[in-house]
Amino acid sequence: MPVSRLYKLYLSPHRKYVKTLKNLLGFVPGNLSLYRLAFRHKSVAQAVKKGVKNSNERLEFLGDAVLGSVVAEVLFKMYPYQDEGFLTELRSKIVSRNNLNQLARKLGLDALIQYDNRMVNSTRQGSLLGDAFEALIGAVYLDKGYDFTRGFLINRIIKAHIDIHTLEQTETNFKSKLIEWCQRHGKDVLFELTLNQDGESNKLFTIQVNIDGEIMGLGKEFSKKNAEKLAAEKACEALGI
Repeated sequence: MPVSRLYKLYLSPHRKYVKTLKNLLGFVPGNLSLYRLAFRHKSVAQAVKKGVKNSNERLEFLGDAVLGSVVAEVLFKMYPYQDEGFLTELRSKIVSRNNLNQLARKLGLDALIQYDNRMVNSTRQGSLLGDAFEALIGAVYLDKGYDFTRGFLINRIIKAHIDIHTLEQTETNFKSKLIEWCQRHGKDVLFELTLNQDGESNKLFTIQVNIDGEIMGLGKEFSKKNAEKLAAEKACEALGI
């Protein structure tokens, strides 16, 4: 084992945290500050520049892209005769907040996340774990590079913890769930097709969900049906359904 790893594991003042991460990830992290940032919710973050806080939100954005890329590759190779719609829907199930929340809890991320429970209500807590998981992937990517992160996700996460074939058979209809919730609570729900941002493909559908006139979810996909599903999922997440 390289001297730097030995130092981090046995001599560094941060050795307890390093060992915790090694047990969780299966490798000794390099840049510890990235991993600490990955588990820092905005409710305990400090503003650093122009209102931007040193929270895990930027890492979450990056990790989401890396995770989506790796999952897309895995599904592309696993299902050589399925069309784009099938692959998109199955990828959505794998990277859904509900699935990532369960995965993060299974990995033990809940013991590492820093947040102020006075500022984070029960609804928002529903996405804390999934957000932190994506931020962690972003941290691994910046620390170790894409090839390492790809191998980590495939071997340590997907093969070990995600039953893709079971998810394939699972029907998660967030749109129906959202509509039923709105009916029970006497709220109006509207799925609205909106204009894409400049530079986005004209084949991309952007759907926003309005509940009693308030935007609660936004979905972008290359089919209207999948865009509605994604928007509904985000609305369900926001409402804690």
